[in-house]
Amino acid sequence: MGTLRTTVGVENVSQRGEIRELPETLVDTGSEFTWIPRPILESLDILVQRRQGFLLADGRRVDRDIGYAIIHAGGAATADDVVFGEEADFVLLGVRSLEGLNLRLDVVRKQLVDAGPILAVALTNS
Repeated sequence: MGTLRTTVGVENVSQRGEIRELPETLVDTGSEFTWIPRPILESLDILVQRRQGFLLADGRRVDRDIGYAIIHAGGAATADDVVFGEEADFVLLGVRSLEGLNLRLDVVRKQLVDAGPILAVALTNS
């Protein structure tokens, strides 16, 4: 299938205005979370909220810090959990952020596109 890389912006949820762009970010629909280098998150004063264990594709388990950020990509923005990536970690746009951005991966055109209307259930009182 190949890979898709795109420019992703990251912004502090509580200190809006400064967006750091990360060109050539790998779009990874196999990763739940978006991984951003720790120095970028720290420079934006994004705080660690918790620690999480992850199972890597090669079978290793690693623990990483998680924080809250606004992710920008494909002309959209969403608030999401982000992983404080360490030096050897890939910079990834994960599926949770893609869903929040309401974007999908068009594998033919190799780009992110609008995912269309979001399914909602309307409840009415009878």
